[in-house]
Amino acid sequence: MAYDTLTIEKDGAIDRVTLNRPDSLNALNPQMVDDLLDYFAKLYWDRSVRIVTLEGAGKAFCAGLDLKERSNRSAGETASGGPANGLVSQRRISEIVMRMRRCPQPIVSLILGPACGGGFAIALASDIRIAGESARMNAAFIRIGLSACDIGVSYFLPRLVGVTVASELMLTGRFIKADRALRVGLVSEVVPDADLRAAAQPYLDEMLTTSPLGLRMTKECLNMSVDAGSLEAAIAMEDRNQILCAQTQDFGEGVRAFLEKRPPNYADR
Repeated sequence: MAYDTLTIEKDGAIDRVTLNRPDSLNALNPQMVDDLLDYFAKLYWDRSVRIVTLEGAGKAFCAGLDLKERSNRSAGETASGGPANGLVSQRRISEIVMRMRRCPQPIVSLILGPACGGGFAIALASDIRIAGESARMNAAFIRIGLSACDIGVSYFLPRLVGVTVASELMLTGRFIKADRALRVGLVSEVVPDADLRAAAQPYLDEMLTTSPLGLRMTKECLNMSVDAGSLEAAIAMEDRNQILCAQTQDFGEGVRAFLEKRPPNYADR
């Protein structure tokens, strides 16, 4: 797959995806929105990819919507769009995080520098976040006359850090830096910027020791359990997934490998 604003490095069963507009701090322009939508839509069906890492080229993860490109549109063009067209554009951006959550592959975001607005939302929609020491994130929307509730931030952030911290960050638009992000559980680890890829590798290696179906089912069940209406609902999903996994050849291989004290050789069957 070749994209104008993304680079995809194939590393075995891992896709290393880089937002590649470094001169604009990897801000989201219409082409990047199109590229991300296309990538995550195709990823849903791609069983050859087991894990995705997501990072930004240069000194930023993603600075949010490209306001400079947006401001270059004529006033007449902006006014003629109207609410209906505006809603279509809005939904195209928010669909990115929907597709990230739908795809069965775990997504590990490596965050350095600013992750603002839409970049913050993309980081929140990831499964694991590792921050460089320079990382700083905010719900920038409220700083430019909009609501801070955008692109899934009002859904993800309270679930990750609790309502009190989420309210503070969203009502003020203030930045949360790497050290505090670690304290409140927003990121798993903080490392020097240059060590981000190395820090992510143990997470990737450990996930690759799991069965492919087991990994996919775990992400699916976590998604469902966050909003489960009851303990019974969550356990019903767990029971269903365990029975599905137990019918595979990989379950037998996993048990044999455990007993023989060797790495498993999974075939995704």
